[in-house]
Amino acid sequence: MASKLHLTVAILKPSTVSRPAVVQEIVNLVNSNDLRVITQKQIVLTKEEACRFYKEHEGRFFYNRLVTYMCSGPIMVMALAGEDVIQKWRKIMGPTKVYRAQYESPTSIRGLYGISDTRNAAHGSDSVQSAEHEIQFFFPEFDYKQWYRENISGYKDDTPLLNTFSHLFIFQTIKIYNNLLILETGKLSIS
Repeated sequence: MASKLHLTVAILKPSTVSRPAVVQEIVNLVNSNDLRVITQKQIVLTKEEACRFYKEHEGRFFYNRLVTYMCSGPIMVMALAGEDVIQKWRKIMGPTKVYRAQYESPTSIRGLYGISDTRNAAHGSDSVQSAEHEIQFFFPEFDYKQWYRENISGYKDDTPLLNTFSHLFIFQTIKIYNNLLILETGKLSIS
Protein backbone atom coordinates (compact mmCIF):
# COMPACT_ATOMS: atom_id res chain seq x y z
CA MET A 1 0.00 0.00 0.00
CA ALA A 2 1.41 3.40 -0.98
CA SER A 3 1.84 5.86 1.85
CA LYS A 4 2.11 9.62 1.74
CA LEU A 5 5.20 10.19 3.85
CA HIS A 6 6.27 13.80 3.44
CA LEU A 7 8.45 16.40 5.07
CA THR A 8 7.29 19.78 6.37
CA VAL A 9 8.66 22.74 8.27
CA ALA A 10 7.33 23.46 11.74
CA ILE A 11 8.37 26.71 13.39
CA LEU A 12 7.76 27.52 17.02
CA LYS A 13 7.64 31.30 17.22
CA PRO A 14 9.45 33.52 19.80
CA SER A 15 6.60 33.73 22.34
CA THR A 16 6.39 29.92 22.27
CA VAL A 17 10.12 29.20 22.49
CA SER A 18 10.39 31.52 25.50
CA ARG A 19 8.34 28.94 27.47
CA PRO A 20 10.23 25.60 27.67
CA ALA A 21 7.27 23.74 29.17
CA VAL A 22 5.15 24.75 26.15
CA VAL A 23 7.90 23.58 23.78
CA GLN A 24 7.88 20.20 25.54
CA GLU A 25 4.09 19.97 25.25
CA ILE A 26 4.31 20.67 21.51
CA VAL A 27 7.09 18.11 21.05
CA ASN A 28 4.88 15.59 22.86
CA LEU A 29 2.03 16.46 20.46
CA VAL A 30 4.35 15.92 17.49
CA ASN A 31 5.44 12.52 18.76
CA SER A 32 1.96 11.39 19.79
CA ASN A 33 0.68 12.14 16.27
CA ASP A 34 3.22 9.79 14.64
CA LEU A 35 5.34 12.66 13.34
CA ARG A 36 9.11 12.66 13.72
CA VAL A 37 11.68 15.44 13.90
CA ILE A 38 14.25 14.80 11.16
CA THR A 39 16.39 17.84 11.96
CA GLN A 40 15.92 20.94 14.08
CA LYS A 41 17.65 24.07 15.25
CA GLN A 42 17.01 27.07 17.42
CA ILE A 43 17.99 30.39 15.84
CA VAL A 44 17.34 34.10 15.99
CA LEU A 45 16.39 35.44 12.56
CA THR A 46 17.96 38.65 11.31
CA LYS A 47 15.61 41.20 9.82
CA GLU A 48 16.96 40.37 6.35
CA GLU A 49 16.31 36.64 6.85
CA ALA A 50 12.78 37.27 8.14
CA CYS A 51 12.09 39.58 5.17
CA ARG A 52 13.31 36.89 2.75
CA PHE A 53 11.31 34.14 4.45
CA TYR A 54 8.07 36.15 4.48
CA LYS A 55 8.62 37.84 1.08
CA GLU A 56 5.31 36.47 -0.22
CA HIS A 57 3.54 38.66 2.36
CA GLU A 58 5.46 41.85 1.50
CA GLY A 59 3.05 44.76 1.08
CA ARG A 60 0.34 43.18 3.26
CA PHE A 61 -0.82 45.12 6.31
CA PHE A 62 0.74 42.66 8.79
CA TYR A 63 4.12 42.21 7.06
CA ASN A 64 6.22 44.65 9.14
CA ARG A 65 4.65 43.46 12.38
CA LEU A 66 5.32 39.81 11.45
CA VAL A 67 8.94 40.44 10.42
CA THR A 68 9.63 42.43 13.60
CA TYR A 69 8.05 39.75 15.78
CA MET A 70 9.94 36.89 14.13
CA CYS A 71 13.23 38.70 14.88
CA SER A 72 12.31 39.43 18.50
CA GLY A 73 13.77 36.23 19.97
CA PRO A 74 14.75 32.64 19.29
CA ILE A 75 12.59 30.42 17.11
CA MET A 76 12.73 26.64 16.86
CA VAL A 77 12.68 25.31 13.32
CA MET A 78 12.00 21.62 12.78
CA ALA A 79 11.77 19.47 9.68
CA LEU A 80 9.07 16.92 10.44
CA ALA A 81 8.39 13.64 8.64
CA GLY A 82 5.30 11.50 8.67
CA GLU A 83 2.34 10.32 6.66
CA ASP A 84 0.36 13.37 5.53
CA VAL A 85 2.61 15.45 7.79
CA ILE A 86 1.61 18.78 6.23
CA GLN A 87 -2.08 18.27 6.95
CA LYS A 88 -1.44 16.68 10.36
CA TRP A 89 0.86 19.51 11.50
CA ARG A 90 -1.58 22.16 10.28
CA LYS A 91 -4.40 20.44 12.18
CA ILE A 92 -2.26 20.24 15.33
CA MET A 93 -1.50 23.98 14.98
CA GLY A 94 -5.14 24.94 14.42
CA PRO A 95 -6.51 27.91 12.46
CA THR A 96 -4.15 30.84 11.79
CA LYS A 97 -6.40 33.36 13.50
CA VAL A 98 -6.10 32.84 17.25
CA TYR A 99 -9.69 33.83 18.09
CA ARG A 100 -10.95 31.29 15.56
CA ALA A 101 -8.51 28.67 16.90
CA GLN A 102 -9.72 29.24 20.47
CA TYR A 103 -13.34 28.86 19.36
CA GLU A 104 -13.08 26.06 16.76
CA SER A 105 -10.02 24.15 17.96
CA PRO A 106 -9.39 25.04 21.61
CA THR A 107 -6.90 22.21 22.19
CA SER A 108 -4.77 23.12 19.15
CA ILE A 109 -1.38 24.81 19.59
CA ARG A 110 -2.78 28.16 18.50
CA GLY A 111 -5.92 27.69 20.56
CA LEU A 112 -3.88 27.00 23.68
CA TYR A 113 -0.79 29.17 23.21
CA GLY A 114 -1.57 31.78 20.54
CA ILE A 115 -1.62 35.38 21.72
CA SER A 116 -2.63 37.23 18.54
CA ASP A 117 -2.85 36.56 14.81
CA THR A 118 0.84 37.48 14.47
CA ARG A 119 1.96 35.84 17.71
CA ASN A 120 0.00 32.68 16.97
CA ALA A 121 2.58 30.27 18.43
CA ALA A 122 3.59 28.27 15.34
CA HIS A 123 4.05 28.13 11.57
CA GLY A 124 3.73 25.24 9.16
CA SER A 125 4.32 24.74 5.46
CA ASP A 126 1.10 24.73 3.43
CA SER A 127 2.20 22.47 0.54
CA VAL A 128 4.89 20.01 -0.51
CA GLN A 129 6.49 22.76 -2.61
CA SER A 130 6.56 25.30 0.22
CA ALA A 131 7.89 22.61 2.59
CA GLU A 132 10.78 21.90 0.23
CA HIS A 133 11.50 25.63 -0.16
CA GLU A 134 11.29 26.28 3.59
CA ILE A 135 13.47 23.28 4.50
CA GLN A 136 16.11 24.51 2.06
CA PHE A 137 15.80 28.04 3.51
CA PHE A 138 16.47 26.90 7.08
CA PHE A 139 18.53 23.77 6.41
CA PRO A 140 20.54 24.45 3.23
CA GLU A 141 22.81 21.50 4.08
CA PHE A 142 19.82 19.12 4.08
CA ASP A 143 19.78 16.97 0.97
CA TYR A 144 16.17 16.13 0.08
CA LYS A 145 17.13 13.58 -2.54
CA GLN A 146 19.57 11.79 -0.27
CA TRP A 147 17.01 11.65 2.54
CA TYR A 148 14.41 10.19 0.19
CA ARG A 149 16.92 7.70 -1.26
CA GLU A 150 17.73 6.50 2.25
CA ASN A 151 14.12 6.35 3.43
CA ILE A 152 11.96 5.42 0.45
CA SER A 153 12.01 2.02 -1.15
CA GLY A 154 12.62 2.36 -4.88
CA TYR A 155 13.37 6.11 -4.85
CA LYS A 156 15.51 7.45 -7.70
CA ASP A 157 16.66 11.04 -8.22
CA ASP A 158 13.95 11.60 -10.84
CA THR A 159 11.20 10.04 -8.70
CA PRO A 160 8.53 12.51 -7.57
CA LEU A 161 8.73 13.31 -3.86
CA LEU A 162 5.37 11.61 -3.25
CA ASN A 163 6.17 7.94 -3.32
CA THR A 164 5.92 4.69 -1.46
CA PHE A 165 8.18 4.74 1.56
CA SER A 166 10.07 1.89 3.10
CA HIS A 167 8.98 0.80 6.52
CA LEU A 168 11.99 2.27 8.30
CA PHE A 169 13.27 5.80 8.59
CA ILE A 170 15.59 7.75 10.83
CA PHE A 171 14.08 10.31 13.17
CA GLN A 172 15.05 12.62 15.97
CA THR A 173 13.02 13.57 18.99
CA ILE A 174 13.48 16.59 21.17
CA LYS A 175 13.26 16.42 24.93
CA ILE A 176 13.72 19.16 27.46
CA TYR A 177 15.66 18.46 30.62
CA ASN A 178 16.47 21.29 33.03
CA ASN A 179 15.60 23.83 30.29
CA LEU A 180 18.08 22.24 27.85
CA LEU A 181 16.92 20.85 24.52
CA ILE A 182 18.13 17.29 23.98
CA LEU A 183 18.01 15.72 20.54
CA GLU A 184 17.68 11.93 20.38
CA THR A 185 18.13 9.96 17.17
CA GLY A 186 16.43 6.66 16.43
CA LYS A 187 14.70 4.55 13.83
CA LEU A 188 10.97 4.21 13.29
CA SER A 189 9.36 1.16 11.79
CA ILE A 190 6.02 1.78 10.05
CA SER A 191 3.75 -1.19 9.45
